[in-house]
Amino acid sequence: MNSFPSEVFQDFTVVAIPTRTRFRGITVREAALFKGSEGWSEFSPFLEYGPTEASTWLRAAVEGANTPWPQLFRSDIEINATLPNVAVEDVAGILKSFEGSSTVKIKIDDFITGSELVEETLNILPDAKIRLDVNGSWSLDDALLHLYDFHVRFGHVFEYIEQPCESLSDLAKLKSEIPMKIAVDESIRKNLGSDFSQLSDVADVAIVKWAPSGGIAAAHEIAEIAGLPVVVSSALDTGIGISHALALAGSFKDFNYACGLGTVALLESDITSPAFVPHGGRLEIKRAEPDFALIERYRASEERVEWWQNRVTQIWKGWEV
Repeated sequence: MNSFPSEVFQDFTVVAIPTRTRFRGITVREAALFKGSEGWSEFSPFLEYGPTEASTWLRAAVEGANTPWPQLFRSDIEINATLPNVAVEDVAGILKSFEGSSTVKIKIDDFITGSELVEETLNILPDAKIRLDVNGSWSLDDALLHLYDFHVRFGHVFEYIEQPCESLSDLAKLKSEIPMKIAVDESIRKNLGSDFSQLSDVADVAIVKWAPSGGIAAAHEIAEIAGLPVVVSSALDTGIGISHALALAGSFKDFNYACGLGTVALLESDITSPAFVPHGGRLEIKRAEPDFALIERYRASEERVEWWQNRVTQIWKGWEV
């Protein structure tokens, strides 16, 4: 399309990579890749996101392509395994993809199915630190009931519970009642522009993500205002996006948690070679470039390329107004 800003989004390419299991309700992950003065970057907001939310991801992508990385305080990052809400018989195969990871984040809906996933994880990795991710789906009463049951059954294996409730007032009440730490994700990325200075009243850990936060500089601003320990997590990016998220994690001087940046393992393939999957439970921080043989294998249709170009153009033109 003639209005697409190709001079900014050089070598614009769209890939469509199948997932190994249904994750966030999708079985194919689409991502737009492009190059700037500093190298490759990624724009991959989920398809249902509107222009406002997607524009934050585009700011991160443009920053990643054109802004040098900040000072890094480490050369690699500890990685947690990410276990979707799958059948128990699939747990071992998924955990095997996160070789060496000793922390496991488990997506759960309730105590009954969630406890089965926790039990199977501990059968495979008896010393694992467990994180439960609820994505804000519980009421306060449900959270109190489920987390009491989890604590009675499994004791102190939980490093934290991620976003058990959506409401900040519910989180504040929950924090005073449960023996686990609380981490917040949606409370941050769904409320960008809010005052996060009181976040410590409702949570113990802040989850920041490279693209949903708006890039490295924006994520640091959020973390500084929140004043909480940080975990950097992914948004099911390809290795291009993961490389920038790793740089974000490496740019925090004080950093004590494993990060959720091994999610390329949930895709059929990366588009970098070697893939950004953990070895020994860690990932090296390095800039990524696509492997063009893999780009050809997973190149999206012309129709999907046009859809992504239209999406970028709509946001870009809005910035120019």
